[in-house]
Amino acid sequence: MSGFIIHALPVAGGILAVAPMPGRGGHYTEDMAHLHDWRPALVITMLSSPELRATGHHDIGAQLQDMGTRWMHVPVLDMDAPGPAAEEAWHQASHAALSALQGKGRVLIHCMGGCGRSGMAALRLMVEAGEAPDKALERLRAVRPCAVETPEQLDWATKA
Repeated sequence: MSGFIIHALPVAGGILAVAPMPGRGGHYTEDMAHLHDWRPALVITMLSSPELRATGHHDIGAQLQDMGTRWMHVPVLDMDAPGPAAEEAWHQASHAALSALQGKGRVLIHCMGGCGRSGMAALRLMVEAGEAPDKALERLRAVRPCAVETPEQLDWATKA
């Protein structure tokens, strides 16, 4: 049985979710089927490129697109916030995510564990959608208590 859990909450008229890397628990095919059944309009991957390659599933973007899901990659190191190189990728991803959410779509953000980087990005989207940072963090942690792991991630997420 897969341990792949999608932690979701309503944001901007749609559904925003965070999750771990599909396959992290050894059930990649089952996790991808669960993700497909959830029907996200967009999946944002927050793993660094070397980390993504190390999972053995560096082609996740192509697989998601083959399933009819838009995929975007915002490479961020574990326990870190986006650096200057990832900022442009973030701006493109957040624009697409907010459009999907406002259109009543579903957006899933994942990192390796589904906590720090994915929580940081989800919080940033919630703030960009107009939520007060403290209330947004409270709502996010109600569904994923480990969301946003470092002060740097919190700073980045709330500067929108």
